[in-house]
Amino acid sequence: MSDSSTDSATLGQSDNEQSQLLADIAKRPPLARAVGYVRLSGPGWLQGAMTLGGGSAIASLTIGGVYGYELLWVQPLAMLIGCIMLFALSHQTLTTGERPFKAMSRIHPALAWGWALAALASSIIWGFSHYPLSAGMAEEVVTVTTGFQLDDGNARELYLFALAIIVWAFCAYTAWHYGKGGSTVRLFENGIKWLSILTVLAFAFVVVTASWNGQVDWLRVLHGFVPGNLPTDSDGVMTIMAALGAAVGINMTFVYGYTLLNRGWGKAQRELSRYDIIMGLVLPYVLVTSLISIAAAGALSSIDTDISGKLSPAMASQIFVQAGLGEVPARLIFSLGILGMAVGSLVMHMLTCGFAASEMFGWPTNSLRYRLALLLPTPAVLGVFVWSSMGAYVVLPTSAICGVLLPIAYIGWLLLNNRRDYLGDDMPAGRKRTIYNAAMLLCILTVIASVLYTTSVKLGWL
Repeated sequence: MSDSSTDSATLGQSDNEQSQLLADIAKRPPLARAVGYVRLSGPGWLQGAMTLGGGSAIASLTIGGVYGYELLWVQPLAMLIGCIMLFALSHQTLTTGERPFKAMSRIHPALAWGWALAALASSIIWGFSHYPLSAGMAEEVVTVTTGFQLDDGNARELYLFALAIIVWAFCAYTAWHYGKGGSTVRLFENGIKWLSILTVLAFAFVVVTASWNGQVDWLRVLHGFVPGNLPTDSDGVMTIMAALGAAVGINMTFVYGYTLLNRGWGKAQRELSRYDIIMGLVLPYVLVTSLISIAAAGALSSIDTDISGKLSPAMASQIFVQAGLGEVPARLIFSLGILGMAVGSLVMHMLTCGFAASEMFGWPTNSLRYRLALLLPTPAVLGVFVWSSMGAYVVLPTSAICGVLLPIAYIGWLLLNNRRDYLGDDMPAGRKRTIYNAAMLLCILTVIASVLYTTSVKLGWL
């Protein structure tokens, strides 16, 4: 875990000193190397904060609550696909130092603009589900800790809107100051690290409590991580598509390269970036989503009510209480975990909008216009007024749409990975090139196949 003394030391180092430090860490055994790298990591944790949002939460609840332990393999597989592609992006960006939008323009300007517009649009769309989710979880926390609660009606909607405004103000303040760079960037990244760790601990507490009550079948949990049959029902297919879209969304693919450059990283940090992705994104994502699904499978799968396509975190927390988990783990701890996921994701949505607008219109990242672009998702706070009627219905389809958009970025990175005029002597060659291309092509085909499969099921062809 990075601390202030480490940050100060790192900020005061010259490029040669940092390169020497990284070279020394690279010589250590794997475990000692990971410990050394985690103190220097950062951008990967931002990706983790972005992906652990409303889509991941509801997809995880649905996977566990509706399908039990059978689909626990889906989200780790989705993250593996995203991880391979982010490895490719980090290698390209840190090798060349070129801004990702400009790099994608080498393939075709239309592809770069489509990528940026898709990232910007998805970040705004997601806000319409994330602000109501944040407000709903904040309401749960207030209710459990103080007993204050309003009945459904206009007064409650205004109350939720006020909570959403408070969340928006916190996110806007954080994103607004991120553009200053330097120690501010480092401070923000450290805050995200702690937020991610606390989120993992929150859901771990819920699962431990459920296990203590005998509500977790650990043998079936282990079997659930082995890929099995694909669901053929419409809701099941939508859930898998939601998991693919929520693991690494199109907006994540866009903003990641800029967080690397904002850190001042270059060729010397290429191995660090891979560890950073694993420790900051992959591990928190797999842990949090698996823990939510396991808890849901133990407490929700036995209930009689049809929750397919209707399950929200607020409903889940109430069912956890009915299953005997108790008020503190089932409502307070669970709600704090979901709230942390949503807030971290909302901040990253703002940063995505800022970077996308900056690239499309050539605005400096420290300019007033860039900072105003950060606020593009602001109208999404109005989502609290439709949450009671739309609720979780919005989240899964939005995740699925994001999954449809993923090939835009993935195909571009595959093409760039094979351009010597872009990567120069650092372009993969020989066996390494074959392995990289095969892995990236497999990821692209998997995402496209999932889109075609979903479409076929929806249209009744399968």
